[in-house]
Amino acid sequence: MANYREKLTKIKAFVFDVDGVLGSDKVLLFPDGDMMRSMNIKDGYAMNYAIRQGYKIAIITGGTSKSVKHRFTRLGIDDVYLESSNKIKDYEHFLEKHGLKNEEILYMGDDMPDYKVMKMVGVATCPVTAANEIKEISHYISDKAGGEGAVRDVIEQVLKVQNKWISAESFIW
Repeated sequence: MANYREKLTKIKAFVFDVDGVLGSDKVLLFPDGDMMRSMNIKDGYAMNYAIRQGYKIAIITGGTSKSVKHRFTRLGIDDVYLESSNKIKDYEHFLEKHGLKNEEILYMGDDMPDYKVMKMVGVATCPVTAANEIKEISHYISDKAGGEGAVRDVIEQVLKVQNKWISAESFIW
């Protein structure tokens, strides 16, 4: 665990998948093919707070929903990659855009499309509901399910290790 906590001290940015991480692994399907997701408000607060503390956040998803993009841009996330058929390409674009290194990234994924990127990053994490292959390569497995606070869990840990969790901005939205 000490090695994991030491790695958290180097984190400058977070990258998250959507379905199974920020949303539960269950979606409602509408007759027109659109999907309805539910997301955790505390995850949203933690992402917005991390941005206000100077961290970069990217969302990389194979999904196409405009509502997903709207949700995250309202939280202050500028780097939302929808329809990502090659997560490595989008991940590398994010790194280059912000001058980041692999060891400065915490990535949370839950299934095989996340695998290759998770092998590249400084800290690979997943919700408790992730696929076994993802759990096997993760530095940390949250005790929370996707869509039920797993994102808040890892953001809070990073900010606490870096003494940025409690500040004057902690008490505003």
